Amino acid sequence: MKKYVVILLLCFLFVSCSRSQGTSSGVSMQIKGSDTIVNLVQVWAEEYVRANQDCNIGVTGGGSGTGFAAMLNSTCDIAMASRQSEEREIKLGKEKNIEYTEFIVGLDGLAVLVNKNNPVNHLTMNQLRDIFTAKITNWKEVGGEDRKIVILSRESNSGTHMFFKEHVIRHNDKKNKDEFSPKALLMPSSQAIFDEIYQNPNALGYVGMGFINDNIKALSISNWDSAIFVYPSLENVKSGMYPISRPLYLYTNGQPKNMVKDFIDFALSERGQKIVAETDFVPIRK
Repeated sequence: MKKYVVILLLCFLFVSCSRSQGTSSGVSMQIKGSDTIVNLVQVWAEEYVRANQDCNIGVTGGGSGTGFAAMLNSTCDIAMASRQSEEREIKLGKEKNIEYTEFIVGLDGLAVLVNKNNPVNHLTMNQLRDIFTAKITNWKEVGGEDRKIVILSRESNSGTHMFFKEHVIRHNDKKNKDEFSPKALLMPSSQAIFDEIYQNPNALGYVGMGFINDNIKALSISNWDSAIFVYPSLENVKSGMYPISRPLYLYTNGQPKNMVKDFIDFALSERGQKIVAETDFVPIRK
């Protein structure tokens, strides 16, 4: 499975596209927003422009709010988001004759993995948060053996790292400033996390669901206010039952046309959805 570096700076791709696209910048298209999916969209853009002539595509991170602000200011054609547009953004859009059209292009589902010999089969979200902030440091505190927990995380420049911090450690509370424990081992890739857990019976980490196999154990997780433990399966992510998951969005102003429509169609195509899986997200289509 290919791995891609999360790109948070402005990236320009220059290839040719023979069609007039009718975007805000002629034959150029600007895509701005969520850091969570900026590298996914970057890969889409790289592949899209290989098949088209005379196109300039700019992909910029900065956060979902940055994308919606760019849409409001007419400085982007597509806004990337890892959340839905907020009421205030919709209100401001109406004042500027901007009507957000939403496209769900993938799902973000993270599996929490342990060594297959670890007797622990499930954790609550509260336990998970307390482990990654080192309030819980021994497996016996969550029903396991008397062993020190080795916590593994992606590096801080990873969108997966950011999602886990926001969604699990900070409980989606923008005022919460909690961080990963300094004891967390920062790993360069999901594969590195998988490999460490495979050979370390005390380790625990999070990866994209594509890494689940019989050589390792994925834990079932209960939501903050639920006693039901849910396994990280494609079906449970799609249904919203699995708590460490969320939709990933692209937004346009009204119904997309020309190059913008073509790009979104590509993102939702068989090849585009394969790229979703290759970048550790969950495709919405096979």
